[in-house]
Amino acid sequence: MELPIGPEEIKAKRQSYFYPCTQHFYKNAPQIVSGSMQHLYDEQGKKYTDFFAGVSVVACGHCNPTITEATIQQLKKLQHTSTIYLTQPIVDLAERMAEVLPGSLRRTFFVNSGTEANEGALLLARMHTGRRGFISLEHSLHGRSNLTMSVTGLSMWRSDPFLDAENVSFIPRPYHTEMSPVEAAERSLKALDEVLEAKGHTIAAMIVEPIQGNGGIIIPAEGYLQEVKRRLESYGILMIADEIQTGFGRTGRMFAIEHFDVVPDIISMAKALGNGVPVAAFSTTDHIAASLNKPSASTFGGNPVSSVTALAVLDYIHEEKLVERSARLGDMFIQALEKLMQKHAYVISEVRGKGLMIGVEFLTSNPNLGAEVVDLVLEKMKDQGYLMGKNGIHRNVLAFQPPLIIEQADIENMINALDAVLNSLKIPERVEI
Repeated sequence: MELPIGPEEIKAKRQSYFYPCTQHFYKNAPQIVSGSMQHLYDEQGKKYTDFFAGVSVVACGHCNPTITEATIQQLKKLQHTSTIYLTQPIVDLAERMAEVLPGSLRRTFFVNSGTEANEGALLLARMHTGRRGFISLEHSLHGRSNLTMSVTGLSMWRSDPFLDAENVSFIPRPYHTEMSPVEAAERSLKALDEVLEAKGHTIAAMIVEPIQGNGGIIIPAEGYLQEVKRRLESYGILMIADEIQTGFGRTGRMFAIEHFDVVPDIISMAKALGNGVPVAAFSTTDHIAASLNKPSASTFGGNPVSSVTALAVLDYIHEEKLVERSARLGDMFIQALEKLMQKHAYVISEVRGKGLMIGVEFLTSNPNLGAEVVDLVLEKMKDQGYLMGKNGIHRNVLAFQPPLIIEQADIENMINALDAVLNSLKIPERVEI
C-alpha cells in the first residue's frame, strides 16, 4: 500500500498547483487519509471526532457502510448515461424526494452542486415570473457562480468584481447584536417593504437561508419568514429556500423551513443528500415547474451512482430516525454549551442553533479578537482529537455541524475538552495558550 506523502508535501503541492484562493484550516494541519462514521484518521493513525461533517455534508457518517455498499454496487452496474437516456435510479429518487419535500413541492431537477442548484432555482424564478430582479439578505451565502455570488451577501464570498448589483436588492438580516430578535425582524421587514414599494413588480424571487450558515448560524425570530412570504405573495414574488446546509435533518426537521411553518415556492438542496457523493437539486410545484420548458439537461446531475447513493441516504435517515436524533441530541448539545457559556462568559458571547447546527460566538464586543480566539481554539481542539468549523461575518463563531450519527458520549467528551481549552485561555489585549 502506498504510504501517505504527509502534510508538508501536500502543502507544497497545493502551493505549486492550486490557485491562491484555496486555503486550509490549522497551522499544523494533519493529512486526513480515512474516515469511518463520526471519525477521521490522519497519516499517523490519530483519530479525530468530526464535529463539522465537511460543512454539513456527511450527515450519515464518513464511509457509512450501508450507503457505501449501495454506491459500489451501482458503480459496478451502470455509472453514467446522462438524462437523454431512460434509467430508473433518477426517477426513483425524484419520486422519493416528492415524499419528503414540504407542501406541494414535487418536481425536481437534479444537478451537481449547491451553486448549480441555486443557479437553477433563480433561473426558474425568472422564467416563471418574467422578471429579472432578486432580493437577498445581508451576510448570506448562495454560491460561486456569477448569479449566485450576486445574491450572496457575505463580502468575503463576493470575489467577482462584476456582479449584478443592478438587479439584486439586499435587506438587513433579521439579527443584530444590539437589537432584540423582534426588533431585528421588524427592521428587516421594514427594509423589505421599502424595496417592494420601489420595485416589487420587477422582482422574480427572494432567496433566503432559513438559518444562515456561513453568516454565523443565524435563526430568524418566530413569525419573520411567515411575514416575508405574505409580503412576497402580494407582489407575485417567489420565495426560494436555500437548504444547501440545513436540509435532510440537520436542524431537527427534514428541512429547516419547516421550523417556521412556511412552504417556499422553490427549494434548493445539496450537501447531505449525497453524503459526500456530488448530487444536488432544486424542487418546486407542478405549476411553477411548467415554466422551465425550454430544452435543458444536466450531464452528470442525477447520474445513476449519485441517485442510488441519495436513495440510500434517504433510506438511512428514515430507518435510523436521524431527524429525531438531531433534534434530541441538539437540545442536549445546546444546553451543555449554554452551561459552558455561563462558566466562560468572558469569552463566549452567545450560543445559537437548532438541532445539530450550532454556533458559539466569541467576544461579540471585540470580534477581531474573537476570531483570533476561534483560530486558537480550533488548533487546540484539533490537537485534542476534535475537528470543528468556524463562520460568521467576522469569523468569530465556532461552528458545530457534526454527522447526525454522532453519539451523546462524543458530545460530552468534546464539551469537557473544550472546557479545558477555554480554561487555558488568557485574554488581555491578545490571546495566549
